[in-house]
Amino acid sequence: MCFVHAVTGSTRFQGGALLQDGGFINPTLQAVPKREALEIEADQTPPFYLGMATAAPQIEGANATDGRGPSIWDIYEGIPGKIENGDTSAVADDFYHRYLDDIGAMRLLGVKRFRMSIAWPRILPNGDGQINQKGLDFYSRVLEALLVAGIEPHITLYHWDLPQALQDRFGGWNSAQIVPVFAQYASVVFNALGNYASHWTTFNEPWTFCFLGYGQGSGAPGLNDKAQAWNCVYNVLQAHAAAVKQFRALMPGAKISMNLNCDWGQPLSGSQADADAAQRKIEFMLGAFADPIFFGDFPASVKQRISYLPQITSQMAADLKGSIDYFALNHYTSTYVIGQQGAVGLQGPCDYIETQVTPDSHLIGDEADSDWLKVTPWGFRLMLNWVNNRYHPSEIVVTENGISMKGENDMPLAQALEDTQQVNFYRDYIAAATDAVKYDKVPMTGYFAWSLLDNFEWGSGYSKRFGVVHVDYRTQQRFYKASAKFLTQLFNTTVLDPTFTYPSD
Repeated sequence: MCFVHAVTGSTRFQGGALLQDGGFINPTLQAVPKREALEIEADQTPPFYLGMATAAPQIEGANATDGRGPSIWDIYEGIPGKIENGDTSAVADDFYHRYLDDIGAMRLLGVKRFRMSIAWPRILPNGDGQINQKGLDFYSRVLEALLVAGIEPHITLYHWDLPQALQDRFGGWNSAQIVPVFAQYASVVFNALGNYASHWTTFNEPWTFCFLGYGQGSGAPGLNDKAQAWNCVYNVLQAHAAAVKQFRALMPGAKISMNLNCDWGQPLSGSQADADAAQRKIEFMLGAFADPIFFGDFPASVKQRISYLPQITSQMAADLKGSIDYFALNHYTSTYVIGQQGAVGLQGPCDYIETQVTPDSHLIGDEADSDWLKVTPWGFRLMLNWVNNRYHPSEIVVTENGISMKGENDMPLAQALEDTQQVNFYRDYIAAATDAVKYDKVPMTGYFAWSLLDNFEWGSGYSKRFGVVHVDYRTQQRFYKASAKFLTQLFNTTVLDPTFTYPSD
């Protein structure tokens, strides 16, 4: 990502032109004004299902319990200054011990789908070799409890928690040695847990863990080498293809994908240079993974600019093409993009820079608590259309979307539970997605709110709260926020307990 905080020069908007009332116009989309509420028929829910999302390293805790080995994040968290307030994921939400309460809470709300991840170091503490049966038993208990509660699990194999032993042994995702090792891990999980779920993904946000973890050093394992980051991309793609081969042999009726994240890139001006740069920004962030899967090669814009980019062979292309059954998209925010010759950013030479501030100091959207996240529901609709127009997937599932409400961590409990900004975020983003389905014929079938619980938010520790359930980290008590009630009522789920009392209260 090539990113700056301010730019100079004249401004007018091309494509998703902003209106004074906050709506947008796009040449290929129907203009939809800003709405104070979802304009859908009284008896009709949004045209896609609702799920709640989490990740093992952010909620489970119990990092040294029952044979779990250390992950690269466990080690990274111990480096002074890397995590805000010196927080660690050692306890997190203690989901390892409290999963029945959290599953019970979703059941009371009528939630029918739950996205979770498997912790690789809990299954194979050294990355490969000896299997930790206690780890498999834990996930068997969780998955059985979900099914008993009438909740369908959606499972991610890898959500950033690489066993530290593999990083030490050969450099983790920088090395091609990771490919057969990941395939072995995937095989263990598929064989042991495959009957519990019909929807899977191999990797969560490889852009993030490759370029922040290996290319910038702002995430585990804390390296700063762009060539290693692109090696990570290449090896992730190979590992994905290898895992999918096993998956389809073992579970022919199930579906698998890869969770790809992307911010919408909006040209800052009406110039062709900015329009081209905005396209290039999405190709670098999303196309670097999706293009090989759909077309068998990296985008031309990437190949032209990254001299150290590994080459995709004909066999690798054949293995990748068609290796996902649905498009799994994580999306939160948008940026303005400016074409600038010679610009070098997070991914290397890219000829563009990004900003969320206009020359006259206007933010692209309202601020969240996380400084990278600005509220831009219009960008969500444009992002969905870009994916649909480029790749023509049979199905799109939004596997993460959410907000950290500004100032929430410092609020009294009663105020935090009335999370109005979060409610408004969900209202407007879901409205934008509904428009994409109704007016633009985007084949979006599912939506997962990030996240079920407040949790360990990586470098921000526990200072940012994305949950629709508030967690008191001192007592591990949980409380429904207004956003949890809003989502379940909006999607017309069957609320089993109208008082919304959390099971563990």
